[in-house]
Amino acid sequence: MTSPMDSVVHFEIPAKDPKRASAFYSKAFGWTFNQYGENPYWAAGTTDSDRDGRPKKPGAINGGMGKKGEMAPEAVTVTISVDDIDASLKTVAKLGGKAVGKKNAVGDMGWAAYFEDTEGNVIGLWQSKTLADK
Repeated sequence: MTSPMDSVVHFEIPAKDPKRASAFYSKAFGWTFNQYGENPYWAAGTTDSDRDGRPKKPGAINGGMGKKGEMAPEAVTVTISVDDIDASLKTVAKLGGKAVGKKNAVGDMGWAAYFEDTEGNVIGLWQSKTLADK
């Protein structure tokens, strides 16, 4: 019997100049970008999505781009959707990884956290808010 897998649901691309980088990816690949208010962070649309921003195509993901080291990690990062970030961080620690920073609320959508794996890679975690959380 196989266990359920947690899926990669998001990516982040750090940029020294997010405006310049978003223009590059838009022209090179046709991606769309929407800035979050005045924050130096842009949502990156890479595939057709529904009204809630979820990709219509199975296996496709959207992402984000932020100011390197401020609103985005230092390197390109993937984010894994989990049911419980705190439990996942405990598992990561038991297996030799470590949390990077603290869990943060992301608007009214959910929570994000980062960890460093045993190879030094920084990976994101995402926990969506449920109806009970809202």
